[in-house]
Amino acid sequence: MTWLRDLGLGIRFAVTGGREGWARTALTAVGVGLGVAMLLVASSVPHLLDERAERSHARQEMAGSLDGDVPRSDSTVLRVRAATEYRARYVEGFLMRAEGSHPVLPPGVRSFPGPGEMAASPALKELLASPEGALLKERLPYRVTTTIGDAGLLSPNELYFYVGSDSLTEATGGYRVSGYGDDTPGEPLAPLLVVLVVMTCVVLLAPVAIFIATAVRFGGDGRDRRLAALRLVGTDIPAIRRIAAGEALFGSLLGLLAGVAIFLAGRGFVGHIEVWDYSAFPSDMRPAPLSAALVAVAVPLSAVLVTLVAMRAVAVEPLGVTREAGSRRRRLWWRLPVPVLGLALLALTGRIGGLGATDPVPVAAGAILVLFGLALLLPWLVEAVVNRLHGGPLPWQLAIRRLQLSSAAASRAVSGITVAVAGAVALQMLFAAVGDEFSTTTGQDPGRAQFHTFSEKVSGDAATRTIQDFRSTRGVERVIGTVETFVTTPKAHPGDDATGTSSLSIGDCATLKELASIGSCKEGDVFVVHPRGDKELSDWVDKTARKGEEIELNPDLGTEPGEKSLRWTLPADARTVTSVPDPLGLDNSGIMATVGAIDPRVLPHAHTVALIKVDESVPDVYEYVRNTAARIDPGMRVAALTSETRDRQYESVQAGLRVGAVATLLLIAASMLVSQLAQLRERKQLLSVLVAFGTRRVTLGWSVFWQTALPVVVGLVAATAGGVGLGAVMTWMLGKTVTRWDAFVPLAGAGGALVVAVTLLSMPLLWRAMRPDGLRTE
Repeated sequence: MTWLRDLGLGIRFAVTGGREGWARTALTAVGVGLGVAMLLVASSVPHLLDERAERSHARQEMAGSLDGDVPRSDSTVLRVRAATEYRARYVEGFLMRAEGSHPVLPPGVRSFPGPGEMAASPALKELLASPEGALLKERLPYRVTTTIGDAGLLSPNELYFYVGSDSLTEATGGYRVSGYGDDTPGEPLAPLLVVLVVMTCVVLLAPVAIFIATAVRFGGDGRDRRLAALRLVGTDIPAIRRIAAGEALFGSLLGLLAGVAIFLAGRGFVGHIEVWDYSAFPSDMRPAPLSAALVAVAVPLSAVLVTLVAMRAVAVEPLGVTREAGSRRRRLWWRLPVPVLGLALLALTGRIGGLGATDPVPVAAGAILVLFGLALLLPWLVEAVVNRLHGGPLPWQLAIRRLQLSSAAASRAVSGITVAVAGAVALQMLFAAVGDEFSTTTGQDPGRAQFHTFSEKVSGDAATRTIQDFRSTRGVERVIGTVETFVTTPKAHPGDDATGTSSLSIGDCATLKELASIGSCKEGDVFVVHPRGDKELSDWVDKTARKGEEIELNPDLGTEPGEKSLRWTLPADARTVTSVPDPLGLDNSGIMATVGAIDPRVLPHAHTVALIKVDESVPDVYEYVRNTAARIDPGMRVAALTSETRDRQYESVQAGLRVGAVATLLLIAASMLVSQLAQLRERKQLLSVLVAFGTRRVTLGWSVFWQTALPVVVGLVAATAGGVGLGAVMTWMLGKTVTRWDAFVPLAGAGGALVVAVTLLSMPLLWRAMRPDGLRTE
């Protein structure tokens, strides 16, 4: 009962403490509210990812569609992927043709689009209707007849479409779909990615916890002076501590409500926010019940515990407040073992790798101990540094003297950024060390060509026109284009086990020189191309490409019923040459012929391959190429060449880190600003006195800057050391080598920029605090 009575009295003081009391409570509520909102967002991430994955599986075709095992029926649909990119944004979509009167509908689509009609996502519809999407409109010149609902989209800003077609067939690349909903389980995360995910969560959430612990101590100096009055009327020290805890409890409860309000208000706008092409539906932002309950209990409980611990370092006497910090140095012996214990726990966990499951508990525990240990070390480091500083300009002396008298508030204000930078340094080192594990060298050469296009079976005439159209496209410098088909021997020769099958590539001399070492070339030349260093495959090519004999250009695998076989005699003087890698890094083999030797327009079944080099100085040149491809064949594959590809799971983790880092950085900036404002409010009277005695405002402004900057510099040094140590140990655990010892440089720069920004934003309150009316007191 005594506890409850004292806590209740503290709550009454927070409510009835006048303007000063409400100002302190409001600052605490804002600080705690920002942290609580961040925790609610973090607890919503699992539900968001589950909903996103569920919608992704729901719109995928049922298993077996791509294998060609689906029989035709009144509800089946032929479709082919028609994805593209537009100004670095991915646009996913499909061409579809109903094979009956009751076609299956993808999720989110109310009616099947007819020929020339399109079902588009709201974001795509808006883009196509805007001047910004004019070039994309040329590529997708269809009439939007229906909008795809949320059930068929991964996010509100996704660019997605379905287009109806009356010409799509299996021969032109279509595959049959009987329904939607792929229940194939996804691949589990690799052990390396589990470690990265655990570290990401720790790094992003640790500063939030520290900020909440800092926020409940806003206005502590003014509160302690008021508690001294209670000692004067006879209240004992344990009761004083419980009253202080009650006041902090009330502020944290208000902060809890403020956090819920901020979360709910922000959730309404989340659909309009996009970071690195990632956005979310407001309905997906739903905290897990257990996590939300844990936040609701942990935040007020932490506020009470933090206040009780803080009050142990304060002697509240009837005639004033005495702080231990002013007379007794902080001790290192109990602070240093915490990060050391964390590093030891990680080292004892041992190497992580292979295909087995990874236990995230020791990894998370070790990282948390290291990061929170840095937060514990920071007050000692700041005190040790400032106590050794003397002299200098007046603003510097004012800042140093203030920190020497009391550096606790300044240390608390920058502890969040210290932890965040340390964790970010460790993560940067980890990502740099394991990046090669999740990247693959493609062998492609983007310097020789930037695009690779491929179109399904079409007539040789259409394939020829495809190459011509690309060559006439604005910004295209060169097209390595070939018309390709398969050829076979017309009959098996004695001793042959099977009829030989090879490829025939038709192009001009400039193109063929990019694919084989043909030397001199003129129209009418034909070449038999052997792959480099592969005698077995070279023998197979010679089995089909028998010089001076007939070969069949229209093999059984592409002949339609009633179609006649087309034969051609391979010239006896055809030269045998060796292939060279094309821009895709592939060795082409088989028969290569110039247009003068065989007219590609006579081929009834062929496909075209074009490797396109563009002038990247031409604005929107990539869009012109994609528009040409869509105009030729809406289902044409267009891929950008790249020398390296990244694992999709790794990219997802990295993208999640970027998004979370942006949110954490904003929270840190807000926490430093709120903490700075709280300190300025407490020193308002002192600042007004200094101004009244003739101190220049510029001097005080620089003094405030140095009071903020010096602890930050100390914190960044500690963060660099701790982050590098944590990153080195984690890299060792993964069996990798540190490749980025300088990962702290950009992060330290970001920390410095944050100090400047916070100082500039706090200047208006500083000027206001230095007015003469700040001398008033109650």
